[in-house]
Amino acid sequence: MSLVQLTLDLPHRAALGAEDFLVSDCNLAAVKLIDSWPSWQDRAQLLIGPPASGKTHLARVFQALSGAEALDPNTLDMRLIETMAEGTPLVIEDADRSAYDEKALFHLLNLAREKGLYLLLTARSAPRGWGRSLPDLASRLNGLPVVEIGAPDEGLLKTVLLKQFADRQLNVDPKVLEFLALNIDRSLAAAAAAVEAVDRAALATGRKISRQLVVEALAGQVSSD
Repeated sequence: MSLVQLTLDLPHRAALGAEDFLVSDCNLAAVKLIDSWPSWQDRAQLLIGPPASGKTHLARVFQALSGAEALDPNTLDMRLIETMAEGTPLVIEDADRSAYDEKALFHLLNLAREKGLYLLLTARSAPRGWGRSLPDLASRLNGLPVVEIGAPDEGLLKTVLLKQFADRQLNVDPKVLEFLALNIDRSLAAAAAAVEAVDRAALATGRKISRQLVVEALAGQVSSD
């Protein structure tokens, strides 16, 4: 089911090797950042947001637009950095959680200025909470421009829920969908977990998806009729 067929009227961008990315107020700044490449005022940009908020999808969009290479802790080292040509676009995901070599990352951030590298980093939180031991790296990270993906608004949350049910070929009454949206944490990770729980409950009991089934599924207490 295409997102353009969904009943909730939110704009969306076409998938680039992944599912459609819905655009709402909470992620509009992040979408504009990717779309504005290569006219970035600062060559290194930090995109932060909670789990399942779309950081990886936007990183893939950036790669498709720019031809950027994705670096990970196993591929980022000093020797590789020295070979980077001027203007090379790069992606570093999970910069706050993965075990990147701090000296190599610091050197890369410096070269982003010297060689005009385009560098997109993603993380779940701002750098001040990363606990980096290299003071110069911490200072450089804290100086990066940050674009944040916020919590989804009600419209986006409902649309994501509806799409995930549709992907599982499940029909959900609009009132049940609204009830579900009001009774989960306002995050896309919570939406995915809720749909999984409701689907599992429906399969286990053979019952149609109703408000009562949703209540039981969210509480982890499902009974058959």
